[in-house]
Formats: sequence, C-alpha cells, structure tokens
Amino acid sequence: MAFLDKHKTLERNATLLMVTSLVVVSVGGIVEIAPLFYLENTIEKVEGMRPYSPLELAGRDIYVREGCYVCHSQMIRPFRDEVERYGPYSLAAESMYDHPFQWGSKRTGPDLARVGARYSNEWHVQHLIEPRSVVPESVMPSYSFLLDAPLAVDNIAAHLKANAAVGVPYDEAMIENARADMLAQANPDADTSGVEERYPKAVIADFDGDPTTLTEMDALVAYLQMLGTLVDFSTYDPTSGYR
Repeated sequence: MAFLDKHKTLERNATLLMVTSLVVVSVGGIVEIAPLFYLENTIEKVEGMRPYSPLELAGRDIYVREGCYVCHSQMIRPFRDEVERYGPYSLAAESMYDHPFQWGSKRTGPDLARVGARYSNEWHVQHLIEPRSVVPESVMPSYSFLLDAPLAVDNIAAHLKANAAVGVPYDEAMIENARADMLAQANPDADTSGVEERYPKAVIADFDGDPTTLTEMDALVAYLQMLGTLVDFSTYDPTSGYR
C-alpha cells in the first residue's frame, strides 16, 4: 500500500512525473547508445563482400532513379516462407556499401535480394522492355527507353571518389581505372583482367545484346545480375559464420 501511495503522488504531480520520466528515458538511452561509441563497426564483415564495380554502381543509380525500390525490396526476412521463396535471409553486410540501402517493406513485385544469376541477361532485357511478355501478371511499366539511352561514363571516377568519402573502400587504382573498368565489363572481347581482379565475381557480358554502344540497360542488368551473388551461402552458417 505504501508503494501505491507513492505512485499516486507521482501521478498527481505533473512536474515530478515529467522529471522522473526524463530520468528513466535518459538512463535507458545511455544503456542502449553508449556501447556503440566503443564499437569499431556494428556490421559483421562477411567474406566475399566488395564495393560495386563502376558499371554495377551506375546500374544501381539507374535502379534508384527509376524508383525500382518502390515496388521491390532487397530484404529477405528471417522467416521460413521468405527463405523458401527467395533464398537465405539478408545480412546487414550485404548492404554495407549501399548509400542509401534498398531495404524496405513494400513488395508490389518480388524481393530482389537474390535475383542475381537466376535469369539470363536476355530475360532481364526482355522483362525490362515488356514485362508482361515474360511475367503475364506483371504490373511493371516498360523501361525500353534504357536500350536507347547511352550510359554516362565521364563522371564515374568522381562517383567512386564520392562513395570513398563516405566509407566505401575504393582505392586509387579503382578510381583511376573506373572508366576503363566500366567499358570492359560490358565487352567480353576487351581485356577484363583488371575488372576481375578488382571486383571478384563481377559478371562480364554484353548485357543488352548490342556491343556497339554502352547503354543504361547494360548498367542496370549488370547491377541486377550481381545482387545476392557475392556471399557463398553454401559455406556460410548465419549462426556461427563460415563452416
């Protein structure tokens, strides 16, 4: 009863209630936030993750520009139905080089976190040109104009520098060779050794089927084809790391 009387006093005194609430919230905030100042990184590093190649980075920009993230999330939740449909659930490390990340809760279309290597380049191009030709129930608009839009290549080095400024580990060699790497990745006949060395598992291909021009379609398909392909989940155990 004595405790209830004290609680009644607290509830009836607005000033005392406000001060007490502030103290409780402050203590809780300190307990949650203070440890973060002593952590070097809150994201567990995962073997295989690397920065986007210049072509993939340009494709990601197009993906964001066209609002693809509005209908497609890139976040597979740790639930059985999610994992059975899309594949292993998303790891924070898979988005560590995204600015901004593409996680979300809205899915008009399927989650794309593991779409890489699931379909051919030709399928992606056809899907972007006329979605209903490959997915009859699709409500996605056509992005056929990407085939006729030349990809801007002259500012890609500056783009890598900007990402490096916010923590993406692009080194001087990556920045210096950004334009050449972008052109080489979309041309299987070019010398692609530099791209493969700097960006392991990068897909080398003439993505849009037209080797004469580097287009925004090339870049977008290159980005889609790498999503979810960098981490080897056959050797990774989410509960304890690599087996």
